[in-house]
Amino acid sequence: MAKAQINPERTRWLEVLGVSMPLCLSYIPIGLACGILLHAAGLNFIMILLVSVLVFSGGAQFILASLLASNAPLGTIFISLFFLELRYALLGSSLSKYIKDKSAHFIFIFSASMNDENYAVNYMKFATDKKWNPDDALLVEYYSLAAWSISNMVGGLIGGAISIDLEVVDFALTALFLYMIVMQVQNHLTLVIGILAAVLGVYFQALTKSTLGIIIATLIASFVGFLIENTVRHHSKHPNSNWFLTKMFRPKITKTTIEDKQAQQKEVKEVEKLETKIEDVVEHHDEKHEEKKHDDQHPDEG
Repeated sequence: MAKAQINPERTRWLEVLGVSMPLCLSYIPIGLACGILLHAAGLNFIMILLVSVLVFSGGAQFILASLLASNAPLGTIFISLFFLELRYALLGSSLSKYIKDKSAHFIFIFSASMNDENYAVNYMKFATDKKWNPDDALLVEYYSLAAWSISNMVGGLIGGAISIDLEVVDFALTALFLYMIVMQVQNHLTLVIGILAAVLGVYFQALTKSTLGIIIATLIASFVGFLIENTVRHHSKHPNSNWFLTKMFRPKITKTTIEDKQAQQKEVKEVEKLETKIEDVVEHHDEKHEEKKHDDQHPDEG
């Protein structure tokens, strides 16, 4: 009896779900905490759902909850979220080459559903899996959006039904950004700029008596970091440079991506193929030379 043929198209969504499952499961605890905080900030069940779908950013939603709870001005909230989410312009540009052939409608939906985590999954799959396509990437975003929104809604319901010590839950925001800082610290410069941002944040928040001070501190620290890194890179071009900041903040020679490594491997394979061809040609030439030499020495054998 012949085995039933499995349609790859029918099982593709299951394969993508398997890829997305670790990401979706990781959203549950942080999503519950976010929903509880949004409810404590005064948002109802429907508003929590809308924020989850339209914003779809853990960091932005935690900041939103914190700013709403502190009665921050609308302008401060807008500016804070704008600068926080500005990084998606860079993230999106690195995926644009994979979805450039899709329609404008698809690109709009894809962009609106992208966040840090599903971007990382899709970038990895695009770079390592030849079968991965834009439709699969969009499915990853849908699965992660569903997991995040459901977790937020359940968190909102829990916050409304059960009395929870919000001082404990509120630390989730602090823990989230501490984790983000630790993951970003890869050299001395990042550490120094992080400390500078913290000091400036405390100073300007005390000076302005509002969360606007955090925005000012972030912009100043970012600009200082840019100037230092740009100057260090300029001096790093000279191996014998004795500039003291170069020794302290000298960047790594190269930060290779997955695609860079693949390109290098491809180049190595092409060089190996070329070397093999050259060896074959040389060997063939030597054989011809030996045959000719033999014929010249023994003309009567022919």
